[in-house]
Amino acid sequence: MARTGPFVGGAVRAGALVVGALVLTGCGLFGEDNSRAVQTYGAEATQPDDAEATGSSETPTTSAAETSSTSSTSTVESAPGPVAETATRPPWLGTRTLPTTGDGVVVPQTTPPELENRQLPTVDTLAPPPSAAPFRSTMEPVDAATLERSTWKEGCPVEPEELTYLTLSFWGFDGLPHTGEMIVNSTVADDVVSVFAALFDSGYPIEEMRLVTDEDLTAPPTGDGNNTGSFVCRPVTGGTKFSQHAYGLAIDINPFLNPYQRGDLVLPELAAFYLERAAEQPGVITEGDVVVTAFEAIGWSWGGRWSSLKDYQHFSVNNR
Repeated sequence: MARTGPFVGGAVRAGALVVGALVLTGCGLFGEDNSRAVQTYGAEATQPDDAEATGSSETPTTSAAETSSTSSTSTVESAPGPVAETATRPPWLGTRTLPTTGDGVVVPQTTPPELENRQLPTVDTLAPPPSAAPFRSTMEPVDAATLERSTWKEGCPVEPEELTYLTLSFWGFDGLPHTGEMIVNSTVADDVVSVFAALFDSGYPIEEMRLVTDEDLTAPPTGDGNNTGSFVCRPVTGGTKFSQHAYGLAIDINPFLNPYQRGDLVLPELAAFYLERAAEQPGVITEGDVVVTAFEAIGWSWGGRWSSLKDYQHFSVNNR
C-alpha cells in the first residue's frame, strides 16, 4: 500500500462545549477504566469501569511470550511526505492546573481556542529516524532502566518478563517522521507493530508517543494531554479489577483528538471541542478509517462503538 503522506488541514467544525465534571480519584492513560491521560494528569483521577458499562466482568488472563534479547527491525516501504502546516504549540501546554471546587470536582471547561486546531509539532523524546522510509521498529524485553521509568510495581497483574518494549516510527502533525516508545504485553507485540506500520504507511499523524511514568500519575490535572500509549499499571475503581492498560492489552491513540465521553464527563477535560467526529480532522478516529481498520485486522475492538459511553481513543483485545 502506498503511503499518502501526513494529513494536512481539516479544521474542526464543532463548537466548544461546556461539560460537567466528576470527582476524580486515580489516574493513568485514558482507556476502558476512564483514567487520565499521560503527560499532565494528577493522582486524583479514577472513573467507572467500562467492563461494567459494556456488560463484561471477566478479568483477562495473559501468559508471557518469549521475546528476543536483541532488537528486531520491521520495515514497510514508504516515501517521505510533505511538511504539514502545524498550529503553534501554546507555551502553557501541560502546565496550567485546572480549577476545582472545594470537594475536588474539576470545574466545567471549554476547549481553549489555541487547541481547536490541534495539529501541534512533536517534541522529540527519542532520536527521530534518519529518514522517512522505511518504517522502523524495535522489539526488546523490558530492561531494568525501562521498567524504572514505567508505572510497573509489585502487585501489577503482569510480570516484567511478560512485557515487551517497542520503539515505533510515526508521523507527526509537522509532516516529519519521529520515534515513539511503548510497553505492551508480549503476546500482542508483533500485532501492535503491524498496526503502527499500517498507520505510518497511511500517513496517519500522532502528536506524542512515550512511556507513562509515576510522575505523570501524580501531576495535577491540566486536561490537555495527547500521548499515545499502552501500559499503565493501575486498577479500576474499587481496586479489584485492573485496567486493560495494566496488562498492556489496550492502546489509546491521540486522546485529546479522540476523547472519552460518559454523560457530561469528557476526558481530557479540555477536549470537548472534538466530540463532533469529522473525518477530515487530522488525527481524529472515525468508523472505517485506517486506525479502526488496522486494529480490526489484529482482532482488537474500538471503544468508539460502545453504546453506554464513547471512548474514541481506546482499542483493546477484549473490548474492555
